[in-house]
Amino acid sequence: MDVGRKNIDMKQNVAQIVDGFESISLSEMENVSLMKRTDTKFVIHEKELLEVLKSVQSAYRVLEIDSHRMLTYSSLYFDTPSKKFYHDHHNKKINRTKIRIRKYVESGVCFLEIKQKDGKGRTTKSRTSIADFEKELSEESLNFIESITQKTFDLEPIIWNKFNRVTLVNKTAKERLTIDFNLSFKKSVRYKNFENLVIIEVKQERFSRSSPVVKQLKLRQINPYSLSKYCIGMIEIYEGLKYNRFKEKLIKINNITA
Repeated sequence: MDVGRKNIDMKQNVAQIVDGFESISLSEMENVSLMKRTDTKFVIHEKELLEVLKSVQSAYRVLEIDSHRMLTYSSLYFDTPSKKFYHDHHNKKINRTKIRIRKYVESGVCFLEIKQKDGKGRTTKSRTSIADFEKELSEESLNFIESITQKTFDLEPIIWNKFNRVTLVNKTAKERLTIDFNLSFKKSVRYKNFENLVIIEVKQERFSRSSPVVKQLKLRQINPYSLSKYCIGMIEIYEGLKYNRFKEKLIKINNITA
């Protein structure tokens, strides 16, 4: 089966299950926006996702926007010519930054987003609405980045990223989670699609194992696993990039997606 047909089948299977969830609107979800939060990731094979979704259906509501419950995200990441943000992550710098423009394809809404991780493992996301992708950042965008980071960076577009996402919101706790699949990256003529890979990210004020989805993953012996979509994409797209500290993660991904 070709990748395109397989991805369509996966989307249909996920759509069928999430159609059974109660819905939540974007405005309702603002109560659990969690711009300052703890993010905990899990990586699984797509065949495991369907069973996990079925098992937590009563505990979560699914984000629905304009009748869409499965959304397409397209992102353009920025970095310096020396790839500072990538190397900061690779070298385990405590304070890290990622800068991207993200477009919500179905709605056409676009944001310039800055994600900052501090020494306590907490993530802060800041964003501002912009009209569309900017391959060359505007003065307004550069000013926003400087105001948030208190630094000036020599930024250039570094990699494109696209995936499908389902967002679930806990009915009783301040928790939401994102489920990403059909993950792909490109830059010029280079392209990489991560078949079968699903990344679940649980977003909470502080990590709690009482989360229904965390419990279900634990039953399947799936433990938290730190992973950066940006970094694994960079490794696949850019030849000669230092990645020795990510080798274990690539092996794990290859084992999952085999």
